[in-house]
Amino acid sequence: MKIIGIDGMTTQQLNEEINDGAKFVIYRYCISIVVMSFRRSSDIYYIKPGQNGTVKGLPWTGLTFLLGWWGIPWGPIWSISCLGTNLQGGKDVTSEIVKSINIQELVS
Repeated sequence: MKIIGIDGMTTQQLNEEINDGAKFVIYRYCISIVVMSFRRSSDIYYIKPGQNGTVKGLPWTGLTFLLGWWGIPWGPIWSISCLGTNLQGGKDVTSEIVKSINIQELVS
């Protein structure tokens, strides 16, 4: 997965901003076609301290709202789940990403 929003930042800068409240999140989306429904995750987004994670997830929320409901039975179920996750600011994956970034720094 690609991380969106960290271009040009060093590991030290990332760690400092994370200590100040930055986080990494993914957004969920659902697309349905009659009897088939697909639930997927977006790329990883870097949310700076003070930024609203819900706003960054609006494209995924809109996609799910328009195209997620139409598959029976999973479309409505997954759409509600995806919308709930996105409207709460996305799924926080900061701890996993920080471990990965810091381990890569040690190996390099």
